[in-house]
Amino acid sequence: MRNKLRTWQEMSAIREELSSDNRKVVFTNGCFDILHRGHVQYLQSARELGDVLIVGLNNDDSVKRLKGKHRPVNNEIDRAIVLSALQDVDHVVIFIEDTPYELINTLKPDILVKGGDWKPEDIVGSDIVLQNGGKVLSLDFIQGYSTTKTIDKTENI
Repeated sequence: MRNKLRTWQEMSAIREELSSDNRKVVFTNGCFDILHRGHVQYLQSARELGDVLIVGLNNDDSVKRLKGKHRPVNNEIDRAIVLSALQDVDHVVIFIEDTPYELINTLKPDILVKGGDWKPEDIVGSDIVLQNGGKVLSLDFIQGYSTTKTIDKTENI
């Protein structure tokens, strides 16, 4: 498995190369704490929209702030390695903020996507992408799959 984990600086340089090659960049983000079918199908759909899929990954501290003191279940490096193993994911970039707004501003993807539980106008960074002529999409949400539901199932075993 090739290492797909990138620093912001590395990703910024890669993004410049992709732009000069006219390659369409898709960006999404999330915690991806316990990877499940919903995540995998969502990432496959995202990748089909362009030439390269970049995943912004919340670091451990931001997951804790967003999801509570018992999360994440898996640390950021482990989560990045699991995401990197997926063939549809081209690059993984960890961010420390609660939202990927600054990362999106740095990378200026051509397409920004989130799951179907997000309205396009509410997706963080949509203003940046739209101002740069890109698209913002809400992809189909696969009902019945979530990290919280997976955790709840394990607690009832």
